[in-house]
Amino acid sequence: MEADRDYVGIAKAFAKDAVRDKGGRRHCKWVRLAARRFFDDLKRARRSDCPYHFDAWHAEDPCHFIEHLPHVEGRWNSLTIELAPWQCFVLVCLFGFRRRADGGRRFSKCYLEVARKNGKSAFAAGIVLYCATREDEPGVQIKTAATTGDQARIVWNVARKMIEATPELAAAFGLIPWANSITVGALAGDIKPINSKSSTQDGLNPHMFVVDELHAHKDRGLWDVLVTAQGARQNPLALAITTAGKDVQGVCYEQRLLLTKVLERIVEGDHYFGVIFTLDEGDDWHDESCWAKANPNLGVSKRLEYLRAKVKDATASPDSEAEVVTKDFNKWLSAASQWLSLARWDACSDPAITLETFRGRDCHIGCDLSNRDDITATVWAFEAGDQVIWIPRFYLPREVIDEKVRQMNLTFYRQWVEAGYIVPTEGDWIDSDRIEADLLASFDVIRPRSITFDTYGVGPDIAARLVADGHPAGIMAYTAKNVARAALDLEARVKSRGRLRHNGSPVLRWMASNCVVERRVDGSILPKKESKMSQGKIDGIAAGLMAMAQMDLYSEPEPPRVITYNQGDMFR
Repeated sequence: MEADRDYVGIAKAFAKDAVRDKGGRRHCKWVRLAARRFFDDLKRARRSDCPYHFDAWHAEDPCHFIEHLPHVEGRWNSLTIELAPWQCFVLVCLFGFRRRADGGRRFSKCYLEVARKNGKSAFAAGIVLYCATREDEPGVQIKTAATTGDQARIVWNVARKMIEATPELAAAFGLIPWANSITVGALAGDIKPINSKSSTQDGLNPHMFVVDELHAHKDRGLWDVLVTAQGARQNPLALAITTAGKDVQGVCYEQRLLLTKVLERIVEGDHYFGVIFTLDEGDDWHDESCWAKANPNLGVSKRLEYLRAKVKDATASPDSEAEVVTKDFNKWLSAASQWLSLARWDACSDPAITLETFRGRDCHIGCDLSNRDDITATVWAFEAGDQVIWIPRFYLPREVIDEKVRQMNLTFYRQWVEAGYIVPTEGDWIDSDRIEADLLASFDVIRPRSITFDTYGVGPDIAARLVADGHPAGIMAYTAKNVARAALDLEARVKSRGRLRHNGSPVLRWMASNCVVERRVDGSILPKKESKMSQGKIDGIAAGLMAMAQMDLYSEPEPPRVITYNQGDMFR
């Protein structure tokens, strides 16, 4: 191999090419967004008030280290690994940004999704060996994890073979490969494979772990055990490296969705890094010109002739099409598309509007209440000419906020509280008294025509009290039967830009981004979140649709006069 290269320069060139690829001819949407984030972060890191900075030595050291590791599988033109530009980009981002407070890595989680045969096992093994030996972590523990023991040993075996083929590496760091572990003598640590059955063992305290093929995990048990076990580490790294899969309800797709929200700037995730190599919506997987989007190592570790043969076979045999599209082009099966365009949603924003703006006006209110760990949402909806205006308010118990930040690193919850977009209530259970009091207080400003609660949680109890006091309250099940017309109306209003206005709440924007829809043969739709396991919420959208459903009923020639009704029924 030639002398060490300018790895930061290679990473910047890769990112610059992606940013300039505005039409997405060579790079998919998520790579382009990751590249834009990189340049924005470099600019931000130069400011003294930024909590992290960029250090070129830390960015280049892992690249230098990995490029001195040997190839241990397949036939190559060089004896040692030569990183592809996309791999330099990942390493420079992941290790180059450092916390100002203590010099540790800025990123503690990394999600890397790429089609198979793009060298991810050797790449992951190199990162494992680097974290085990070059981060000066006392009592270092590294875990290579998967659903089965055999899968967990794939990355581990590559790392073991690299050690065995490099006596200098073994001697420098006291690396000794045993049958089921690799001893890191210099730091009194080890590298071990671990699977779902063994993940409940006591004593887990990993400095770093890599989960191979996260898409194959049927539950979140292994991932959660390992993340929680890192609590005592000052500089942890959780690395998920996977191809696409079929289970959009699983932990892998949940992590993917979180990364996409970070890349789209919907939520802040300074601790979360990742890249997704896939085809864009509308790309034809038969078209060779787009293959490199999902296969950044095409022509290197993945031969063009191999991929051509796979596509030819899949075209001739529809039974194998799903496998090729998922594994060779990294497209998730059964994944629904985002319902509302965020660009058009943002065009509807008007931060100046408040309840006071509509003093004395008729209002329809929708409330989606939780008991504990869901966000409670209230939306005040008004009609103004041909426009509908939404003003939302959100609530979450303080202890739940702290728990989500501590266990899942969902720091954007705390940021939204500090900015006033979420009202924190005391304790670990939603404060229904506070929500009811805020509703009653709003009646001094607006005239409630309807106050609609979901059938779940404490909503029916509040509705009953409001009715007893003479207010027009009731409950309604969130079903396609009840909200389809309102959902189609909202969809049309967002598309037309000028017929919906909202106050620009980032919480409501996040919820809009989490919505997908089922389109049924009768033309009805039901907005819902894509993954049941996802941390994404849609409560504000649901509350707004319930308010609009009642608004629609009140536009009828004979609006309802009785406000109580049975679960699943509309106002009568």
